[in-house]
Order: sequence, then C-alpha cells, then structure tokens
Amino acid sequence: MNQKKLIIFTAPSGAGKTTIVRHLLKVRDDIAFSISACTRTPRYGEVNGMDYYFMNAEEFKRKIANEQFVEFEEVYENQYYGTLKSEIKRLWDAGKNVLFDVDVKGALAVKRKYGDKALAVFVKPPSFETLKQRLTSRKTEDDASLRKRINRVREEMTYERYFDITVVNDELSVALQEAELIVDNFLTLHSDLTV
Repeated sequence: MNQKKLIIFTAPSGAGKTTIVRHLLKVRDDIAFSISACTRTPRYGEVNGMDYYFMNAEEFKRKIANEQFVEFEEVYENQYYGTLKSEIKRLWDAGKNVLFDVDVKGALAVKRKYGDKALAVFVKPPSFETLKQRLTSRKTEDDASLRKRINRVREEMTYERYFDITVVNDELSVALQEAELIVDNFLTLHSDLTV
C-alpha cells in the first residue's frame, strides 16, 4: 500500500463538510473515518465507538495529561472534543488512510503534527449569509445557542487562509466531485510506485 496519509476536512458549522466526508467514505475503500472523542452526552441513536468515543470530562482530562491526543479543544465550557493517537494508529494498522471531520483548530493541529502526510481542506459556503440561513433553517437550537454558533462561524471563517485548499460548497454535486478529485490527487501523489 502507499504511504499512510491523513485527509482533514473542516468547515464552519452548516457549510456541508459532514455531507462531503460521508460521500467520500462511500466512494473510496482506501479511507476510513477517524472517530473523535468527546465529553458531550450522546444524542438519540448515537453509538459509542461508532459516532464518537464518549467519555466524561475527568477521563478526557486524564487522557490530555497522559498526552493521548493528537489534538483536542474545549469547544464550550467543559465540553471537549479531540482525536486520540490510538484512533489514527488503529486505522493505519488496518491499512487505511485516515479521513477527519474536525473543527478548524483541530484540523490545523493535525496538519502541524503530520505535515506533508496530511492534507487540510477547508469547506466554505458561497457566503456568510447563505451559511447563516442554513443554520437557522435547521431549527435544532434555541436563539441563544444559535447566536453562539453564528459567532463561532464568524471566527472560523477567518482561518481559511491556513489550509492547503478550499472547496466552496455552493452546488453540492460540484463540491462532491471537487472533493473526490482533491483526495484522489493527494493519495496518488508521492505514492510508492516501483519502476
């Protein structure tokens, strides 16, 4: 197999990165999804070890102290998300390239750690107004929570320049094709071809 690589997708909430990541997992069998750890309560239907590795804040903080995370962040007060080093090892040992769906700061931390072995892709909406409309139409949050998320989105949009490449998700089918091409180019670049 070619050298083990990491593909990191990040975006402000509502930009469509999760839809793109799910699509890539369907069309490629050489990549596998990196399951994040978090301290929030599981939502209805979520399964530990499949959707997230759910743990309490004390356990998460112990793992931080033991340097078991590649990256982590306290997203909201006492609500942590992160990527365990053991998760990357598990997927690489299974012969897969690792696909991430993480927040902007986590994405940059993974990119810093793995350098050229990692591709950091920023997914953005065609405009801030479009994104705001997408978040509002979800109707999954109260006004205070929505305001907090929109403020976070404003901040996250400023990180785009730090990523290797940007995908504008204006028309989903085009964004999906672009993402496929980007991943294909990255995974075939510097492959271990013998002559």
